[in-house]
Amino acid sequence: MDETVLVIGAGIAGLCTALALGPTGRQVTLLERDPEPPSGDADEAFRDWSRRGVGHLRQSHAFLARLGKIIKTDHPALREALLEMGVRELGFESMLWPSQKAKYVAKPVDAEFTLLTSRRTTLELVMRRYVETLPNVTIRSGAMVKRLLTQRDASGVLRVVGVAVEEAAGISELHAALVVDAGGKNSSCIEQLIEEGAPIAEESETAGILYFTRHYKLRPGKSEPPREGNPPSGGDLGYLKFGVFPGDNNCFSVTMCAPEIEYELRKAIVRPEMWDRMIDNLPGLKVWCDAEQAEPTSRVFGMGDLLSRWRDLAPDGKPAVLGFLAVGDCLARTNPLYGRGCSLAAVQAYMVRDVLAETVDPAERLLSYRRRVHDELRPYYLAMRSQDRNAIKRAEQALTPGYKPTLREKVLLSFAMDGVTPALRFDTDLLRESMRGFHMLEHPNAWLRKPGNFGKILGYWARGKKRNRAAYPPKAGPNRETMLRALGLAYEADIAILAREREARARDRRKLAA
Repeated sequence: MDETVLVIGAGIAGLCTALALGPTGRQVTLLERDPEPPSGDADEAFRDWSRRGVGHLRQSHAFLARLGKIIKTDHPALREALLEMGVRELGFESMLWPSQKAKYVAKPVDAEFTLLTSRRTTLELVMRRYVETLPNVTIRSGAMVKRLLTQRDASGVLRVVGVAVEEAAGISELHAALVVDAGGKNSSCIEQLIEEGAPIAEESETAGILYFTRHYKLRPGKSEPPREGNPPSGGDLGYLKFGVFPGDNNCFSVTMCAPEIEYELRKAIVRPEMWDRMIDNLPGLKVWCDAEQAEPTSRVFGMGDLLSRWRDLAPDGKPAVLGFLAVGDCLARTNPLYGRGCSLAAVQAYMVRDVLAETVDPAERLLSYRRRVHDELRPYYLAMRSQDRNAIKRAEQALTPGYKPTLREKVLLSFAMDGVTPALRFDTDLLRESMRGFHMLEHPNAWLRKPGNFGKILGYWARGKKRNRAAYPPKAGPNRETMLRALGLAYEADIAILAREREARARDRRKLAA
């Protein structure tokens, strides 16, 4: 228990690593490139905290039950501190469809399906202050890791023995028994290891979407609009996804997501006047963001370069590097649309704790960690990647004049919209089953594979739209052409661009064939 551990980064992944390893008695040092947070309240942290290493810091966040369960079970004092700072817990009953609420009877299991919701800066601020109280954990701010210190062992396998870190006093070398990379999507550690010959495997592809978020605060005396009786505050219009994220201390955020190929829309959406015009055309957002209801507290934050990426530090069961583990986005990166990034990092951090308790052998540690991550977390990655691929196809189809879906596409869409959706909005027990996968409490598709659950869905699907009409929400917003015309944008422009790109790809294929 006296071994030293260096953790690169003090974001959510690094802080979760400290939460996991701190109670084990190990000496844990977090090296954070950015300065210390402000000393004030949550609003000051949101306004002033400089976090160049976390580009998505001010994007919308919601924290799944898997992360909340870890905090509640292992660090109850942290949970109390979060609630005291204004972080909210949204229970299972808040997820019920209006038709379900009248007959809802709470069950003990419902307590497991609780979302933590707040601004990311608030959650991270409280977590950091709590971690700083752990007796054997140190956070060094303004400590930029320049490179890993490596050497080859007798068998030729690359071993990490520490880091070179730049601080105000200059560059120094720190050595440790284990280095954990929690530096996020922009960490260069794994790239360095690959350059030095470590056979680390990687797969990566675009998520096909861009994010845009603006924050608001309710005006004095105003409360959040009720779900019942109002248009939906979230939806998927094909060319645009949108949603409201309740936050802490009377704050909330609105996020809109546009496919990469919607160039006209994504260029316009960052302009405040365009953003407001879009809000005016989305009734479910307008009731939240009306000038008498709330005021903006930020500009529109954009986020691109969204990838699905999976890295394997022991491909084919052979350790590529020793003395080194990775958690968070630098290991497994997913589309933030699904809200699983922080929970993935937390689960990985506790997997690190468990493998360190199993053995002191660095190769056995890596292989055990790799097996745990692959068996438990890769199914989530694959499910999210599959959804991204389908969304990319649908976005292209929306820009294809005269496109006619295949019979298979029609059936799958009908199963989802006219089978799964009504079933979840009528059957509360089935909703409970699905929430286990949503909150990462079991395999993401386990609930759907149970014969009883699948049979219920088929039953609702067979009933038809007329009998299921109470499960369908009002129209969330206008179609693509109507929206772009309302914004004064050329709705045909991206259709023409996609057509040219397809023709160019077809020419390239013909050249290769010749």
